[in-house]
Amino acid sequence: MSAAGGRRDRALSASLEASQRAGRQDLSPGSDHDYPALVAERLGLRAADFRDVSCSGATVADLTTPQSTDDGTNPAQLSALSAGTRLVTLGIGGNDIGFASLVTTCVKAGVFYDMTGRGKYTGDDAPCRGKYVSGDTDDVQRRIDTAGERLSAALAEVKRRAPKARVYVVGYPAILPAQGTGCADDLTLAPADATYLNDKEQQLNAVLRKRAQDAGAEYVDTYKPSVGRDACAGRDTRWIEPLLPSLPAAPMHPNERGARGMADAVLSAVGAPR
Repeated sequence: MSAAGGRRDRALSASLEASQRAGRQDLSPGSDHDYPALVAERLGLRAADFRDVSCSGATVADLTTPQSTDDGTNPAQLSALSAGTRLVTLGIGGNDIGFASLVTTCVKAGVFYDMTGRGKYTGDDAPCRGKYVSGDTDDVQRRIDTAGERLSAALAEVKRRAPKARVYVVGYPAILPAQGTGCADDLTLAPADATYLNDKEQQLNAVLRKRAQDAGAEYVDTYKPSVGRDACAGRDTRWIEPLLPSLPAAPMHPNERGARGMADAVLSAVGAPR
């Protein structure tokens, strides 16, 4: 979470983030090059007026309760808010549905898929999807719906603690290609599994958008500007690093390029120059 303010008009900017940080691989807060810090820098916010309590691995529950990390225990992120807060950005939800573990599970299934003829003998191009979908029941969709309910409660608490703040819910950038192709070099995924994971991410973003709008907050779309820059794109293009990063970033998290792109999206939404 980040905060910024001036002496005459205390415009406190708070950024509450989870699983969208670049350049760190531990569970610890704040980074001088995650997108909240880049937004604060471009807005000309003084260090004393800006608070970034973002923390990799956080879930919606960590907004209101302490979070255990590799560096100790972080206080609840919403504790950074006050009646003087004027701007809040919130990026969360991916950890609630366990997206990183979903990708890992699907990559393992993809390795087996490759070793057994790429569906030639089983006729199954989505071995991982079958682990989560049974009939009309989709376990990942259930997790998304639950995350949405929790976000609504969190946004109500944000409004209670910072009633004058402009609140922005920041969606997730494209993590995998929509077509389910082009991942063989960095992520071994069955094509239909890659499509399934992309569909789930877009469904999560849709829920984040809807819950934000219902709460009177604004939604920041980082997916559209990142299409073609997913974890399966080239090293010089991608915003998201694969499970084995080639640039400084946690696996399946934004690299520096991605952080800049997300900061641009937030700045556009806020109406500030990029």
